[in-house]
Amino acid sequence: MTEHPHQSARHAAEVVLDDVDVGYSGQRVVHAISLTLASGQIGCFLGPSGCGKTTLLRAIAGFEGVMRGEIRLNDHTVSRPGFLLAPEKRNVGMVFQDFALFPHLDVTGNIAFGIRGWKRAEREHRVRELLRLIGLSGYERAYPHALSGGQQQRIALARALAPRPQLLLLDEPFSSMDVELRTDLAHEVRGILRAEGTTGMLVTHDQNEAFAFADRIAVLNAGRLCQWDTAYNLYHKPADRFVAGFVGEGTIVSGRVCAEDCVETALGRIHGLLPGHFTEGSGVDVLVRPDDIELDNASGDIPAEVVSKAFRGADFLYTLRLRDGTELLCVAPSHDNYVVSDHVRLRLGFSHLVVFPRGKGGSEAS
Repeated sequence: MTEHPHQSARHAAEVVLDDVDVGYSGQRVVHAISLTLASGQIGCFLGPSGCGKTTLLRAIAGFEGVMRGEIRLNDHTVSRPGFLLAPEKRNVGMVFQDFALFPHLDVTGNIAFGIRGWKRAEREHRVRELLRLIGLSGYERAYPHALSGGQQQRIALARALAPRPQLLLLDEPFSSMDVELRTDLAHEVRGILRAEGTTGMLVTHDQNEAFAFADRIAVLNAGRLCQWDTAYNLYHKPADRFVAGFVGEGTIVSGRVCAEDCVETALGRIHGLLPGHFTEGSGVDVLVRPDDIELDNASGDIPAEVVSKAFRGADFLYTLRLRDGTELLCVAPSHDNYVVSDHVRLRLGFSHLVVFPRGKGGSEAS
């Protein structure tokens, strides 16, 4: 069969945001955002409510203009001040938070809605292909009200993918699901985008979704880009205090540099490479993740008291108090079942140090 012209657009989009400001009524919401999402990669805007992540997604889609900078898709400028390429001309698909399925159309009608101009045989082939891909073959004549939330989400995804967009944008599509299902669906959607060869960009405030879904994650705060990186680097090499607190769990512990590879803290001396701008005697704050501390009553040399605990199946998340009142989080296997007020001993398990200049405020990083 000759490939339909709509089906030939297989090249996934490279997305470039170049010093972009976006706003409403003259007020900037996002400021000086620059990043590149490579063709075929899957990205994410992650941050708290009001940080500007949906505004950026709408600007990429073409629903909002830019006040400064430009947005490029595959080296073609689609937005700059005074120019806005219409959304329907961008070859971009979008999945919304509420799915926006048409209740009067069955599954086939919903999926085929954006490809009504295709020949019937090609349209039916594409619907069957997508139903196999999303694992819902046999649901062709079902209506949205008869589907579960997860099934509706897959149908909305298939509808957005039907015209073979070069870029798929997803605006918190899993937010109505329970926590476990959200992560599972994020994994599934990632696999579907990979199979289709489509570049994707997700908006979420849930770091577990972001980790399950994205190759690269943009952490946003107050309209500014804090870090554009892999999930691993966001967790282990946060660029600033906000990223350290928003991604993962942890505690900030005060310390003082006593050598180029050592910081003196309430936990004792912690060894690891320090950035060059920290000189001996400098006051610093050290990020302590729950996996940096190990409960070891046999050989640990740091006394602590159990303040609280949270059972998480395979492990417990303990809150522990040191003698000076410093409280830390610690992950331990669930067969190590200590109770509140138990006295335990700790040892350090740092593989590297994350330090910031001495700051003000509370000790919690999460």
